[in-house]
Amino acid sequence: MSQPARSNRGHRERNGGQRPPTRDDRRTRPDSSSSPPPSYSRDAAPRPPGEDSKCTNVCSRRGIVLICAVLTNALVLICVVAAQMVVSGLSGTTSFDINSNFNLEGTQLQQARDLDMQYSQMRAPGVYGGVAWSLVFGVVSLLFVVAGTKPAHRMSRRLLVGQLAFQAAGAPAYVVAVGLYLHFVTTVNSTDVCKRRAVIYAGRGYTWMNCDVSGADAAVALFGLFTAILYVAGAALTFQTIRGVRRYLQEKQRQEEARGQAQRGPQRPDTTYL
Repeated sequence: MSQPARSNRGHRERNGGQRPPTRDDRRTRPDSSSSPPPSYSRDAAPRPPGEDSKCTNVCSRRGIVLICAVLTNALVLICVVAAQMVVSGLSGTTSFDINSNFNLEGTQLQQARDLDMQYSQMRAPGVYGGVAWSLVFGVVSLLFVVAGTKPAHRMSRRLLVGQLAFQAAGAPAYVVAVGLYLHFVTTVNSTDVCKRRAVIYAGRGYTWMNCDVSGADAAVALFGLFTAILYVAGAALTFQTIRGVRRYLQEKQRQEEARGQAQRGPQRPDTTYL
């Protein structure tokens, strides 16, 4: 009766004092050959269910950059309109009481009105173009912010690629637009209409109505350059996100294929040790 027990004890001693592995042990033992999980971008990596919310997805690094771009586009729009209101003089829609503020009368008053009207009409293309430009870029940026309520790995690949193309093209386009705006302003300010207008206002002590680039026009250029920098940063972050999503999907597909092969593979028969 003690012979089988002695045989089993001798077998365990030959195996180093450990019992032989069973089928349950092989099933629960982790696969040491599996590679560690790859590193993903912070925006591309999936989050736990409790942390996956629309606010969390919108407030990612890509979302914050786009929100800042929406704000800077709004500032460009405000500065374009403000610049036109400041230099419009007597022809402005918010013109003040002429006698008490500009102290012009007679022939000078009529000349100032005519010159202000001509000057405003000459600046109109730049104003309309600046308003339309900032509105288009601001609205498109806002649409991408709204579309970013989903996690990056669940978003459409075309949407991410479109966001990348928009920001990559928007950065140099904004720089060119700022240069064209300043060139247009300086061209208008160098005309005879602006110089005659400045002489009339300077004769009454209004030296700020001159032909230099106004502070509002400079603010348009400044916020435009800020927007271009934000688009460059956003394009870089979106590119990293696309790469992270690609790696995540490839790793997920590889794990699913490995799991399917493991389930279809032959099972080892149970071994009986004596």
